[in-house]
Amino acid sequence: MKTLGLIGGMSWESTAEYYRTLNRLTRERLGGLHSARLVLYSVDFATVERLQSEGRWDEAGAVLADAARSLEAAGAELLLLCTNTMHKVADRIESAVSVPLLHLADATADAVRAAGLRRVGLLGTAFTMEQDFYRGRLAANGLTVLVPDPDGRALVHRVIYDELCRGVVREESREAYRRVIGQLVADGAEGVILGCTEIELLVGDGDSPVPLFPTARLHAEAAVTAALADGPRP
Repeated sequence: MKTLGLIGGMSWESTAEYYRTLNRLTRERLGGLHSARLVLYSVDFATVERLQSEGRWDEAGAVLADAARSLEAAGAELLLLCTNTMHKVADRIESAVSVPLLHLADATADAVRAAGLRRVGLLGTAFTMEQDFYRGRLAANGLTVLVPDPDGRALVHRVIYDELCRGVVREESREAYRRVIGQLVADGAEGVILGCTEIELLVGDGDSPVPLFPTARLHAEAAVTAALADGPRP
């Protein structure tokens, strides 16, 4: 099994789920006491969030590029950036290392197409929903992407940063997300991408009338498949 390198901590709430999912999937596929070969670089999210909010993306990219170089030096053979939003600086990370980065949007688009869908809603941070770095990547993979209206986008963004990234899960927020999902479906969405890794902590399949695509889980599944492509190592 290839050694995975995780750039995490954005937030650590969802990075913990990455760790759990990667190990569970490895055990399911290899059996016995097998677990994932991985190294983790967990950044201070307060620093990254400040750079996001101030639009200092080049500096944020430098922080994550340094993390990627550290992971490669530690033996990582395949990198995962455990956050959708920071894929805005994916090119900066890729240029800093010689090992591949498994792009989260590509793994998600593959799953959507495999389900036979093309028109999907997207939930995530305001950066992910409103900017082209993520929506454009999905479109390049053949998908038509719908996002909530301005009020819906503001609500989804607020819950992510004020609640989920802080480990807070509220039933009223789940209900609010259900309403946003319902409106996306009414607008023609055949499925909904949970385009922030924390959203999976709040809603699941029972909260939507159409298929949900949980990006952290899909990313982890694609990573384990790629890591095992050459067979297990001793």
